[in-house]
Amino acid sequence: MSNVYGGFGNGGPGAVRGPQEGQGDIHETVGAYALGILDDAEATAFEAHLATCDWCAQQLDDLAGMEPMLAALADLPGNQGTPAIGESLSAKPSPRLVERLVDEVSERRAQKRRRGFYLVAAAAALIIGGPLTVMAVNGGDSGTQDPMATGPAKAAFQLMTDKHSATDPSTKVNAVVAMESKDWGTHAVLQLKNVKGPLKCSLVAVGKNGERETVTTWAVPNWGYGIANAKTDQAKNPLYVHGGAAFTPNEIDHFEVVTFDGKKLVKVDA
Repeated sequence: MSNVYGGFGNGGPGAVRGPQEGQGDIHETVGAYALGILDDAEATAFEAHLATCDWCAQQLDDLAGMEPMLAALADLPGNQGTPAIGESLSAKPSPRLVERLVDEVSERRAQKRRRGFYLVAAAAALIIGGPLTVMAVNGGDSGTQDPMATGPAKAAFQLMTDKHSATDPSTKVNAVVAMESKDWGTHAVLQLKNVKGPLKCSLVAVGKNGERETVTTWAVPNWGYGIANAKTDQAKNPLYVHGGAAFTPNEIDHFEVVTFDGKKLVKVDA
């Protein structure tokens, strides 16, 4: 059998190549088997090989989906009487058809490679960005700018219009809470200033019915957030954190920023 039909044109674009490939190598038969141009004896022999060869099984899977192209071929002038899909072809396909099939396989593989690249890029972004965010929440002592000050919470805060602010007369901590209604409840973003650490804090939504729901928690490093006379930018920058509550906005009476040991830093009416 010609290598053009068995191996899809050895050396051509998208060529199907098997391990330790050579003239008459049974791995090359996968292309001809996919086209349906093997006789009964050849097809039976290849199917016996296919049952034990993962490589050929993968190649056959890659070549799947060509039936629409073969069906279209049957409608071309000069090709009347082409067997129905699933039946053996009575003649070998023309070199032009083989080239079209090779192009189809090449495009399918290129699409798989592109999807794989995007997934790898997304995973890399998570791997790189994840530790930075965790470090900020846990109060890491890196000298780089805190990503919580420039991340998605800040972007959401700037876009939201329903904002409520307050400064506690005792602690001098300033807080601004932005809210937006969601199908599941309330999305809230906190901007916090003039707070020094080390502290572990929570933003709590207090309902008009007296129920309390924790919106989000975070850690304040030693140098703090939003300190006006601080010597470093990371200490001057306010903290932005966000989270959600099951309350709807009109069910919330106020918000509280409290430490883990129960001290209230500031209260913000909703």
